[in-house]
Amino acid sequence: MNQGIKVVVYPVADLAQAKETFKTFLGVEPYADSPYYVGFKVGDMDIGLDPNGHKAGMTAYYAVDNIRQNLQTLLDSGAELVQDIRDIGGGGLIASVRDAAGNIIGLRQFA
Repeated sequence: MNQGIKVVVYPVADLAQAKETFKTFLGVEPYADSPYYVGFKVGDMDIGLDPNGHKAGMTAYYAVDNIRQNLQTLLDSGAELVQDIRDIGGGGLIASVRDAAGNIIGLRQFA
């Protein structure tokens, strides 16, 4: 089942500055704060900052129950694999594709 967009990850050049900007704008402290990712929780939405994300660009991740099935459905519909299924820890898996218009579609599954 597709549960809609639950995560948006922004590529950032200056992680420290972006963290301060989003902390002030969102009015919350980050729940994850590391040199490779800073994450904020706002309601049931995660906002992430990725200093290494410029290759993929901004990515919105759809929460899905079965990442393998959803990834295959997208590939079967003509999407191009950008990132195969990858374990992100804590029971989480992510993957992404590029649709025919060049848009990145991210998938995220948590056990």
